[in-house]
Amino acid sequence: MNKKALIILASGFEEIEAVTPIDILRRANIEVTVAGLGAKQIKGSRGLIVNCDVKLEDVVNLEFDACILPGGGEGAKNLAASKMVESIITRHNDNEKIIAAICASPAIVLAPWKILKNKSATTYPGTESHFSSDTTYSNEAVVVDENIITSKGAGTAIAFALAIVEKLSNLKTSTAIKNSIIA
Repeated sequence: MNKKALIILASGFEEIEAVTPIDILRRANIEVTVAGLGAKQIKGSRGLIVNCDVKLEDVVNLEFDACILPGGGEGAKNLAASKMVESIITRHNDNEKIIAAICASPAIVLAPWKILKNKSATTYPGTESHFSSDTTYSNEAVVVDENIITSKGAGTAIAFALAIVEKLSNLKTSTAIKNSIIA
């Protein structure tokens, strides 16, 4: 049975942090649905416009094996402001599905929703002040704590995506992709 991942894009998302997981997960034969918050065309922080597969409201009630949140300052704020995104992430976390967030999203999106409670996590340097005292900040590039995967930023996007593949598939698949892309 194919694993399914949802990547949610909001206006102002960091392009590398979105496109890298889409590419890496698809190389692993994971079914990726790219959903736009409020529209099918979403503009990133550097002006790249991504044509999403669906609008988020079209898949709000579907179940995925992983939910992935790119960062970018504006993108993270837009994700955090959405009750629909909060509902999807909270439900999937309650069902112990993988919740993966990179850059500002761990601190700006996940921390206020208590997704990082009693977890170790990382985030974009300087945003860790948004973590509550029940979250252990790590300076690692990628942190995996049970079903939660967090990463620092654009420069860690490949390692982040490979960690998601390892969790959804296995280490062998993740390593094969890592070797094939010369990472």
